[in-house]
Amino acid sequence: MKGNYRWSIAGLLFFAGMLNYLDRAALSVVAPLLKSELHIDDAQMGFIFSSFFIGYCALCFIGGWAADKYGPKKVFAWAAGSWSLFCGLTAVITGYFQLLIFRVLFGMGEGPMGTTTNKAITNWFPREEAGRALGFTNCGQPLGAALAGPVVGLVAYNFGWRVSFVVIAVLGALWLLAWLMMFKDTPEQHPKVSEAERELIRASREEVLVESVEEGRSLFSYIFSAPVLAVATAFFCFNYVLYFFLTWLPSYLMDYQHLDIKSMSIIGVIPWLGAAVGFLGGGFMTDALAKKLGNVILARKIMLTVGLGVAAACVLITTQVVSLGMAVACITVSSVFLFVTPQICWALIQDIVPKNRVGGTGGFVHLLANLAGIIAPTLTGLVVQYGGGYNVAFVISAAVCGLGMLVVVLAIKGQSHQVPVAAVMR
Repeated sequence: MKGNYRWSIAGLLFFAGMLNYLDRAALSVVAPLLKSELHIDDAQMGFIFSSFFIGYCALCFIGGWAADKYGPKKVFAWAAGSWSLFCGLTAVITGYFQLLIFRVLFGMGEGPMGTTTNKAITNWFPREEAGRALGFTNCGQPLGAALAGPVVGLVAYNFGWRVSFVVIAVLGALWLLAWLMMFKDTPEQHPKVSEAERELIRASREEVLVESVEEGRSLFSYIFSAPVLAVATAFFCFNYVLYFFLTWLPSYLMDYQHLDIKSMSIIGVIPWLGAAVGFLGGGFMTDALAKKLGNVILARKIMLTVGLGVAAACVLITTQVVSLGMAVACITVSSVFLFVTPQICWALIQDIVPKNRVGGTGGFVHLLANLAGIIAPTLTGLVVQYGGGYNVAFVISAAVCGLGMLVVVLAIKGQSHQVPVAAVMR
C-alpha cells in the first residue's frame, strides 16, 4: 500500500521466518524414516538435533554485531544463502557423523536470523508498531513448522526424504532473490518509501529516551544488565519448550501416540497453527496493553508472565491425559500462550537499549536463549531412551517454562518508558 512500504518489508521477513522453520523442522518430520535408514537410535538423534544449535549459537551474537556494523541486508543475504545450501546438501548424507557436521553448518547459516530480523524492524518501524510488526513477521515461523508436516512428510512419503530437502533449498534461493531486490537497510535508502513514512518512523524512534543514554557506554554494560539477562532467561525458557516440540513432537506422535507418517503430517500441523495465533495475537495485545497502561515495560512483563505461566500449566497437564485428542489440544493451547512471549522479548530489547546496540544486545540474548537448543533435544533424547520416556520430558519442559515466568516476575521492573533507561537498567 502507498505510504506503508514497511509492511512489504514485514512480508519479506514473514516468509523468511516461514522458510527458516520449514528448513529446521524438516529433519524432525523425517526422523523416523532417517533413523531406520541410517541405523540411528533416539539418543543419537537427540545429539543430531542439538548439533544444529552449536552452529546456531555461535552465529547469534556475531550475526547481531554484524547487523549493527554492516546492515541487515548483507547479513540476512549471507545467512539465507548458507542455510539454503546446507539444507539442500542434507539430501546427500550417508552416515551419522556426516549428518552431524552438516547440521552444525546449517545452524551457523540460520544463527543471525532472529537478531537481524529485530534489527530490520528497529530500522523500519515506528516504536508503537514494534510489537505487532514482530508478531506478524515472527508468526511465519510456526506456520513454517506447520507446513513442514504436510510438505516434507508427504514429499518424503511419495518421493523419499532426501527430495524434500532439495525442494526446501530451492524455495530458500527464491526468497534470497526477492530479498536482494526489495530490501534496503533503512527507509531513507529506499526509493519506494514516501517522505511521510520516513518521517513517521524517524519521529517515533527519536521520542524514545533510550536514545539519549550517555555516549561511549560499552555494549557489555547493556548485555550484562539485570533486565537484559532476565529477558535472555525468559527467552531461554521459551526456546526450551519450542525446541522440545520442534524436534521431538513428530516422534512423540508416531512412537507414543502410534500415528503413521501420513497421519502425523496432518495432525502435527495443529499445534503450530496455535503457535501462529499466539505470535500474531501476542504482538497486537502487547501494543494495545502498553497503550492502555501508558507503561511499555509493565505491559511487556504482564504478557510474558501470562504466556509462560499458562504454557507451563498446559504442558504439565499433557502428562495426565490419555487420548490423542486431549494431548494435541493441551499441546496446542500451550503453543498459543507460549508463542505470545518471543516477540515481547525482542520488543523489550528495543525498549531498554539504544538503537545502535539493538543488534549486538539482541545477538547476545539470542545466543544465551538458544543454548536451550543444545540442551533440550539432547536431554529429551536421553530421557526418552533411558530416563522414563516422553511424560518425564513434558514435566521437565513445564518446569523450565515455570522458571522463566518466575524470573520475569522478579527481575523485570515495570518502569514506564518515560523513565530514563539508566533507571530501568539498574
